[in-house]
Parts: sequence; structure tokens; C-alpha cells
Amino acid sequence: MDFEFFTPVNEVLVDEFTVSLHTIGGQTRIHTSGNFPNLEGIRVALFGVLEDRLDVERSEEPFNFDGVRQNFYQLYPGNWGVSVADLGDIQKGETVEDTYFAVQSVVAELVKNDIIPVILGGSQDLIYAQYRAYDNLDQMVNLVNVDPRFDLGDAEKPISNRSYVGKIVINKPYNLFNYSNLGYQTYFNSQDEIELMEKLFFDAYRLGEVTGDISMVEPVMRDANLVGIDINSVSTAAVGNYRHNSPNGFDGKEICALARYAGISDKVSSFGIYEISAKSNYPSCNMLIAQTLWYFVEGVNYRTNENTISAKQEFIKYQVPIDDEVLIFYKSPLSGRWWIEIPYSSNFNNKLKRHTLLPCTKEDYIDACNQILPERWYKTKRKNEI
Repeated sequence: MDFEFFTPVNEVLVDEFTVSLHTIGGQTRIHTSGNFPNLEGIRVALFGVLEDRLDVERSEEPFNFDGVRQNFYQLYPGNWGVSVADLGDIQKGETVEDTYFAVQSVVAELVKNDIIPVILGGSQDLIYAQYRAYDNLDQMVNLVNVDPRFDLGDAEKPISNRSYVGKIVINKPYNLFNYSNLGYQTYFNSQDEIELMEKLFFDAYRLGEVTGDISMVEPVMRDANLVGIDINSVSTAAVGNYRHNSPNGFDGKEICALARYAGISDKVSSFGIYEISAKSNYPSCNMLIAQTLWYFVEGVNYRTNENTISAKQEFIKYQVPIDDEVLIFYKSPLSGRWWIEIPYSSNFNNKLKRHTLLPCTKEDYIDACNQILPERWYKTKRKNEI
């Protein structure tokens, strides 16, 4: 790990909250002045990135993550076996590309060492750097974004926090297998973007769909490799911030549930919360972000490690004839969760082998028994055939 990327955590926070060994602050290895934490045995590594120069609504006001850390440190952990480190902050580089390089390097090294990076970010274009960390990991990746906007933008224009997904799609190397948006609000997205999402066979779930039954997105999170949350996906009432101009959005309980789904997914190897800026620096917003982090770590603690060959050998197999297909479902006797097999061809890109089992719900199995093809299965099969 290149220690030079990081500046230490504000010593005032450490002095105040490490006095209690029972709190998260007392049990976290924190980067203090001249003391970078030993990462041996660490499962989750938190760090901030103080970059917002590509925010299309950028404010010149300085911001930091002290309020989030203060609230997170004072929370009590659950009955966890998860060890956490706080690496401090990555400051703005001389250019935005320099910041991206630092984020990409750090995330890549942590993931290679089986440590889950948790990023507190300024502008959400930092997801581009989070994604680029997977360039040399020899795998296709699934990105899940909790966001009122698709953030596809115009891929021909410079990258911003409203267009980074378009850059992910068109820029080499092509590592993206699927992009899923959770909680989009139609009036924030152009019809061109909505149609493009459909043409690319990407997944998109409207805010009302998700809040109507939040468990419907668990399989989406279970299939994710990296997850990003835009804090603007949360309603004004939930963050208690009059400068946050989104009356509609997730409430506090819902955003924490989404973070827990991300944490409990065996495949999620990096996680970020973005658009934390001077505009969101309010006590209730800081506490909500801290609690969202808490639920993510709790989810990591309850992972069942079902994404292994030995675990899959214990799955119960079900075959469902439908039209000219035979759909093959699997159920875990351990967790009761379901998967559906995606047909594999030797003509497919070898990187897609990891996607031969697609997480699904019991309702997908029941629908198939009633001769209804699961939509996510169809989209994934079509992407494999392109």
C-alpha cells in the first residue's frame, strides 16, 4: 500500500472516541499522524476522497468527512467478527486524473488482498476510478448504482458526475458486463438515456418499484462487484438538509437496507458513498451516512460464502421446461436464496464464465413454472449472445 496517497484522520476525532474500547472508533485501526494502520487481518478499509472538481453543481466551499467519521466512530458495533481500518483521506491531486490514479491504485491493491474498500467520496465521477481498479483483475464486472439519475450523459463530452457511466461503457478496456440502477426517478432522466438503458439490456428500477418491495433488489446486489450510492438518492426529509433539493427519494431505513444487501453479497468487493460535500454537511445527514456504513459492515459480517465451488455443489437443482428452453434453477439449503443458470457457449468471452449462475428470487422460479420468462435472465442471456 502506498502510504503517501493518504493524509491522517483528524486527531481530535481519534482522541475523543478511541477512549471507549466498546465503540467502533475504539475497535478500528485508524491512520493517525505517523501511524499508518497494519492491514493484516483487516476485512474492510474505509477512506475518503476529497475530490469534487467535476461536479456540475460544484460549490467552492471546502468539505471534509469529519462529521461522518465522528458519528461512525461513536456507534457500537454489532456482534461482528469484521475488522475495520480507516486509512484517512486521499487529497485532490494536481489534476483530477491524478486523483483517479490514486483511487484506482488503492482500490486495486485492497481488492487483490481480499480487503473491501469503502469509499467516502466527493463527486460521483469517482466511481469511474473505482471501476478502473478492476482493469487488471481479469474479470468482467457488474456495477450497481443507487442513484436518481442514470448518469450516462453524453459520452463524447468530458467526464463529469453526470456522465461517468457513459465513459465506463465506451472506454477501453471493456470490463463492464452489466450496469444496474436502483431508484431512478424518471423526471431526472432524458428519454434518450432511458431508451439507451433498454438497448444495452441494462437493469433499471424506478424508485416506486424499489420502495414498494425493497427485497426485489437483493438478487441485483448479490450479483454486483462494485456498488455506489449517491447520497442524493435519499429524500430531503431523511437527510434533514434544506439545501438538499430532492423531496422524493429513499428514506433512512431503505438506504440502510440497500447498504446491508450490498454488504451481505459475497461478490461485492468495493463500496462507495458519493456526493458528500459542503451541501450535505449537516448533522442528520452525517449520522445517516454513518449508519449506512454500519449496515454495510454488518452485511459483510453475515456473508455466507456461497460464491464458491464447494458451496454450489450443495445447491438443490430444479429444471423448468418453458417454450423451447429448459430453465435450470438452484436453491441454497443454507440461506434459501435462488439462482438461475445462464446458458454457456464456448464462443462466449471466457471472462463471462463467472456469470453462468445469475441470482434470482423464488418468485422468478414460480413465474417460470407458470411459463413466464424471468426478465433479468432474458437480458443476461441476450448480453452473452452479443
